[in-house]
Amino acid sequence: MTTWEYLTAPVLIHNTKMILDNFGSEGWELVTVIPGPNSSNLVAYFKRPKQ
Repeated sequence: MTTWEYLTAPVLIHNTKMILDNFGSEGWELVTVIPGPNSSNLVAYFKRPKQ
């Protein structure tokens, strides 16, 4: 059975692709993105298999 670890990270709207690419290169899979506490930020939720 696969076990997972999770990460929550802020994502700046003006730099979204670079931020998501960086997490992806570390093995994190994007699960969802929701609005953050203000209109200029998003919050991304990631998961990856626990090693």
